[in-house]
Amino acid sequence: MNGVLELGNEDFAGTVASGVTLVDFWAPWCGPCMMQGPIVDKVASKVTGKAKVAKVNVDVAPQVAAKFGIRSIPTLIVFKDGKAVQQFVGVQSESQLVAAIALAG
Repeated sequence: MNGVLELGNEDFAGTVASGVTLVDFWAPWCGPCMMQGPIVDKVASKVTGKAKVAKVNVDVAPQVAAKFGIRSIPTLIVFKDGKAVQQFVGVQSESQLVAAIALAG
């Protein structure tokens, strides 16, 4: 994956604490998540240097998912300095995610 971080319970808070981070909450058994994945990869290549892009496997990091009330996946959240500023549920387009990152920045 080009520049997409894999985050878990231990490194999540530190990674989203500063700057803008797009986080994709997903699971390998989720069909729509498999469609969202390549889109998130494209977004990462477009926002290099402006924002971080990360994925959280909800099966591996259930505490993080629970903290943000993730009930359906894929859920994508834009964080600015550790605070969630925008949230999307379901498959999102590349342009919509890039625009959300620009808005948060």
